[in-house]
Amino acid sequence: MDEREEILNQETQETPDQATPSGGGADGSPPTGIVLPRYIEDEMKTSYIDYAMSVIIGRALPDVRDGLKPVHRRILYTMNELGFTHTKPHKKSARIVGDVLGKYHPHGDSAVYDSMVRMAQYFSQRYMFVDGHGNFGSVDGDSAAAMRYTEARLSRIAEEMLSDLDKETVDFKPNYDESLLEPDVLPARIPNLLINGSSGIAVGMATNIPPHRLTEVVQGAIRLIDNPHLTIEELMEDVQGPDFPTGGIIYGVSGIRDAYHTGRGKVVVRAKCEIVEEPRRRPAIIVTEIPYMVNKSRLLEKIVDLVRDKKIPEIADLRDESDRDGMRMVIELKNDSIPNVVLNKLYKHTELESTFGIIMLALVDNKPMVLNLKEILRYFIDHRRDVVRRRCKYELRKAEERAHILEGLLIALDNIDRVIEIIRGSKTADEASESLMSEFGLSQIQAKAILEMRLQRLVGLERDKIRLEYEELERKIADLKDILATPSRVLNIIKEELQEIAAKYGDERKTAITASSAEFSMEDLIANEDVAITVSHSGYIKRQTLATYRAQGRAGKGMSSTQMREEDFIRDIFVAMTHDYMLFFTDKGKVYWLKVYDIPDGSRQSKGKAIINLINIEPGERILTMKSVSGFDQDKFLFFVTRKGIVKKTSLSSYSRPRRDGIKAINIDEDDELVEVKITDGNSSVILGTSMGKAAQFHESCVRPMGRVSRGVKGITLKRGDFVVGMEIVKDEDQKLLVITENGFGKRTPIGEYPTHNRGGQGVINIKTNTRNGRVVAFCEVSDEQDVMIVTVNGIVIRMHVDEISVVGRNTQGVRIIRVKDGDRVVGAEVLERDDEEETVSPEAPDPDDLVEDLTEEDDSADYDDTVDAGESDETDVPDADDDEDDNDGDGE
Repeated sequence: MDEREEILNQETQETPDQATPSGGGADGSPPTGIVLPRYIEDEMKTSYIDYAMSVIIGRALPDVRDGLKPVHRRILYTMNELGFTHTKPHKKSARIVGDVLGKYHPHGDSAVYDSMVRMAQYFSQRYMFVDGHGNFGSVDGDSAAAMRYTEARLSRIAEEMLSDLDKETVDFKPNYDESLLEPDVLPARIPNLLINGSSGIAVGMATNIPPHRLTEVVQGAIRLIDNPHLTIEELMEDVQGPDFPTGGIIYGVSGIRDAYHTGRGKVVVRAKCEIVEEPRRRPAIIVTEIPYMVNKSRLLEKIVDLVRDKKIPEIADLRDESDRDGMRMVIELKNDSIPNVVLNKLYKHTELESTFGIIMLALVDNKPMVLNLKEILRYFIDHRRDVVRRRCKYELRKAEERAHILEGLLIALDNIDRVIEIIRGSKTADEASESLMSEFGLSQIQAKAILEMRLQRLVGLERDKIRLEYEELERKIADLKDILATPSRVLNIIKEELQEIAAKYGDERKTAITASSAEFSMEDLIANEDVAITVSHSGYIKRQTLATYRAQGRAGKGMSSTQMREEDFIRDIFVAMTHDYMLFFTDKGKVYWLKVYDIPDGSRQSKGKAIINLINIEPGERILTMKSVSGFDQDKFLFFVTRKGIVKKTSLSSYSRPRRDGIKAINIDEDDELVEVKITDGNSSVILGTSMGKAAQFHESCVRPMGRVSRGVKGITLKRGDFVVGMEIVKDEDQKLLVITENGFGKRTPIGEYPTHNRGGQGVINIKTNTRNGRVVAFCEVSDEQDVMIVTVNGIVIRMHVDEISVVGRNTQGVRIIRVKDGDRVVGAEVLERDDEEETVSPEAPDPDDLVEDLTEEDDSADYDDTVDAGESDETDVPDADDDEDDNDGDGE
């Protein structure tokens, strides 16, 4: 025995004289009780369990049969008792609340009134049970007027919940003081638990059942009656999903399926919004429906806060134009905004998108149970079967009692003279009753009915009415007995009543359901637009909108794109869409993966963010080139070229799932590095350009597809000191190649002037290079309708129209296209699609030195034999050992 039990035994073994009296008065009045010792933890366990069960059964959870909590059931029953039906005038709410409190519900008046108000709100209940008159609140969160001002009565559909209540169809129980009886459950001809749903928090459990469309639930119940083995998936063909009174759109069916199968799930509900874009007006988002239980006024306040905090700066104006005809919120946007992106931001940051967590918990035989869709419908059908059978038994008993009386009346009418004689000869009513019973074999009830019969019933017409009524009752009795003996007839009655209910109260679905998911990604909140990506020599990267760079004329001085440190300079610049994937290729032949919108946005003067802070590259590893792709198409290829002219072709899909620490993209020799990567369709021509002005064109079919870890094969034979600076995939032979040198010279040459040979040749002259124009730094295919953005070591950027650059032959120096200051030089260029709205600065007149200089055959062009067939030289050269080895490379890592 432990210490606690010893103490308890010692205290409970006290004599009555030793026990402590409680409540005794000073005047010697007897005590009200004896105080017994008890451990508080034991008392708490017992008392809390009692309290919890009281809340669970008596207050917070609905009954699976009628879908009502006790307070709602008592309100409807009281209004029915008072005769406040839909055909009668409205009565004061205070009268109803008072009767409910005094007779059945001993709780606060506000709890009862709030429950009644909710049953009268069109935005709270799918099918209202109370027809309210006066201010019963609004979707803006306004509370209802005091109960002394409002009036109410039962709605038409609420009376279906109380139908046949007077026919002993349900059990009654004593009220709280046992002075009256109240129904344990209502007959409920409608599946209320599903059509109106329920929400409540008990002790340790909660219920949250969404409302549904009546017609769908009825169809599902009828199908389940016809086929009890129906699966939940088959039931979902009729019961499509929740149908909220405020409308909205449900995104995704997986949550609905989970809830219907397991009793638990969640659905994402969005407001119904329309994007309106009209000429000469600002774009706008029109909201006409909001998710269930969302306060419209607080929703508008939240949007205002988001605009004030600059989280959604695209919003220009906000108006609430809701009236008695319906809801209408107008969100006007700024002209340069993208409505879909703004709408996605609103979904993310406001209750224009909300999640409804479904917990289908209800009381079954006073026990809380989580139910699936089929179980809820089955319990409702079982309840209706019990109600119909009890109603039939009641009507059968009443019909048999009436038939019994009519049998006596018919006997009396057939022997009316003798009956009159007996009555006249009797001294008392009891004597007459005894005489009739003994004379004709009547029961006491029949005898009493004969004695109470009026003389007018003796006329012939009345006698015929009694006989017809008796025959009708005989048929009714036989029919009722057959119903009770035939279960299928009971089910048919249930079906007929449900069909009648659907025909009378059925309506259209208010909440749309779409199979697409409403899950957000960052892309849903970011506009997919062209941006310029700049990368510095020290490894800093940033993105800027193209509007930052206005177009300038040829020989313009440009503008600064980045405030560079003295030891740093711009290494690369290119254009991508914000939703694109950015592939970073390193000097170790690895590739890393990043979304363009994950690259920090910067101003013209900002240096950006270090690439090593964005991707997990190894120490000592350098980013050499980058490529943006919109997706990883199975039919596309990545075409690589290295500084030493090695080329490789690999399927783009091989790079679709990079790891955090990167994956192998290409094997690179120790003294080589990656220069360019292009996307191809496998059937194009490739042009390689070198720093000393050579170009080699060959068809990419000359390079077979290889695995990610392959080294590649020779694409061009280079002279000493020369190296590859660029590569282009020929899209159109009518286009031109733009070549730009480090001293700011450039030109355009038709691609048709470049012959196609086998890979591995020395190529042909592309541009004449010397100390005046410098080595080639950019090599791009362009069209007349495009722009080019040129960047220098010191961060100077100029954007100009391509058609302002002269078109000349291959064997020329080009013209000056950007003025480069001493100590500065061009490091790269990027081709852009032209924006017609960009401001164009008139070009300055070129200096005489800028004129095109045609070269003669006697110039320093002896090393560039334009007539040499590179393909022939490739065939006569001794095959490179590396080349043969590469051709046999495997595709595995």
